[in-house]
Amino acid sequence: MSEAAIAKKAEIVKQTADLINNAESAIVVDYRGLTVAEVTDLRKQLRDAGVKMSVIKNKILDRAVEGTDYEDLKSTFVGPTAVAFSDEDPIAPAKILKKFADDHDALEIKGGFIEKSVKTLDEINEYATMPSREDLLSMLASALQDPMRKIARAVKAVADKEDEAA
Repeated sequence: MSEAAIAKKAEIVKQTADLINNAESAIVVDYRGLTVAEVTDLRKQLRDAGVKMSVIKNKILDRAVEGTDYEDLKSTFVGPTAVAFSDEDPIAPAKILKKFADDHDALEIKGGFIEKSVKTLDEINEYATMPSREDLLSMLASALQDPMRKIARAVKAVADKEDEAA
């Protein structure tokens, strides 16, 4: 192999390592058996959520995770491998891929990491069923507003009662 080819492959490994190290989460999947239309639909759903999915050679992934906290993922780099990366919402790839895998038997989640920590398949599935950050914030806001609503209703009831008495 020429030096130029070796340098090019080294650059691809470095880019992949940077992509992995900068991601909040990455989910490794086997997409074998999906039709082109299904893969296109999956990519669109991921893109809409700010998630990037790439098909990466297993050898490149092996080298990219060497010496990192993600070395445990090496066992998942077998067969056709695609990786969904998210820099923003760490749960988005798990949610979208889990929902898609439930609807399409051909898609198999093999492993991944969430919030810079390698997770088991069970943990990934747990994260996938959690409400989104926005939903959790909405629940919190609603819970905080509820006591204020009750106080406002009580004050209004007292005011209405005084108006009736007058």
